[in-house]
Formats: sequence, C-alpha cells, structure tokens
Amino acid sequence: MDSASGGSAAPDPISIKEDPLSATPPTASQQGGGESSSSPAPPTRYESQKRRDWNTFLQYLKNHKPPLTLARCSGAHVIEFLKYLDQFGKTKVHITGCPYFGHPNPPAPCSCPLKQAWGSLDALIGRLRAAYEENGGLPESNPFGARAVRIYLKEVREGQAKARGIPYEKKKRKRPSAKTTAVGVNVSVATTQPVDCGSASGGVGDAYDSGGGGGGTAAN
Repeated sequence: MDSASGGSAAPDPISIKEDPLSATPPTASQQGGGESSSSPAPPTRYESQKRRDWNTFLQYLKNHKPPLTLARCSGAHVIEFLKYLDQFGKTKVHITGCPYFGHPNPPAPCSCPLKQAWGSLDALIGRLRAAYEENGGLPESNPFGARAVRIYLKEVREGQAKARGIPYEKKKRKRPSAKTTAVGVNVSVATTQPVDCGSASGGVGDAYDSGGGGGGTAAN
C-alpha cells in the first residue's frame, strides 16, 4: 500500500506497494521447493489469500495512528480499513454530477474515482471473519461480523449499483435435481453465484479488485 488517506487517525505508509489482494498466490513449486509427494499438500488459493489478507490487516493495525491492537479493533476500524483500500480500487464509480452517472457502458472516459468493487470487499470480509476466529478470536467479538460492517457493505453495494447503472438482483436458488443412471443415482445440485458489481474488466470483483472470491458475507 502506498499511502493512507488524510486525517489524524490514518496509518503510516507500509511496505506493501500494490493492492494486497491482486498479488498472485505462490505456486505449489514455490511453496514446496520441489519436495517429494509425501510432503503436505500446499494451501489452496483461498487459504493463501486469506492468510495474506490477515497479515495485511495486522500490518494496517500496527501502522495505525495511534497503533491498534486486535483486541481493541471494532467494526468502525474495519470500515476505516475498507475505505483505506479504495486507493487500490479498479472499479469506476460515477459521482452524482457526472454525465455518465447510472450509465452501465459510458461512451467516453471521465474523472470519477476508482474504488474497490463491492464484491471484492464482501469476499474480503468473509475471509477476514474466518481468519479472526481461526486465530483464536471469539465469534461474538468478531469485528468483521459487526452489524455496522454489514450495513456499510450494503450501502456500498447499492451505491455502486446506482452509480454504475448495474442493478443487483439475487438469483433464485434452484432445487436439486436427481438423475438416475445405469450405475446408480447421481444427484447434482445447481448452485448460484452472487452478482458482482465489480468492473467488467477485472477478475473476481477486481481483487480487492481481483482476489480469491470465496467466503463472502451476506450484506443484508
């Protein structure tokens, strides 16, 4: 991360020089160094992303002014962190006075800011919420599951959908369908994917606009 936004509570710049979620997770050969097949399986992309997100958040707390401990971290601090990440965003969010406000496919560029896509932030909070409890935190004191954070994510989702002219609609979950074959019964479950308000040009929500997508929260 290059620099924090202004204000007395903003953290000092830390050593990360790029979007923490846009980095490609290490490959199996990089992690295992070509060890034999008897070595433990390398972590999944999701686990690698979750560990990187967690370390980034801890670094953010360390560089915060004044410094924050995890025990004192609240939902308000989590929201502050999410806003701080907007400087790495790749999703164009039109302001009210922009002629392209609400236009899903603007015909020309504009000077509106780039921000983190809602889908990226939602997935990030899901990973951090899981990491908090995996590192000894209690579910009832988990700041990533705070009501204020859920409300903020909902506001970001609705605001970006309106500014970019992309409505957010939840897909109806289909019932499982059973298929009988000569060998036996094969049950396939049709799953649905959440609609992402991220940039059409990016990966999973442009990762803090392209990070691993799993583990999002329900911003209801």
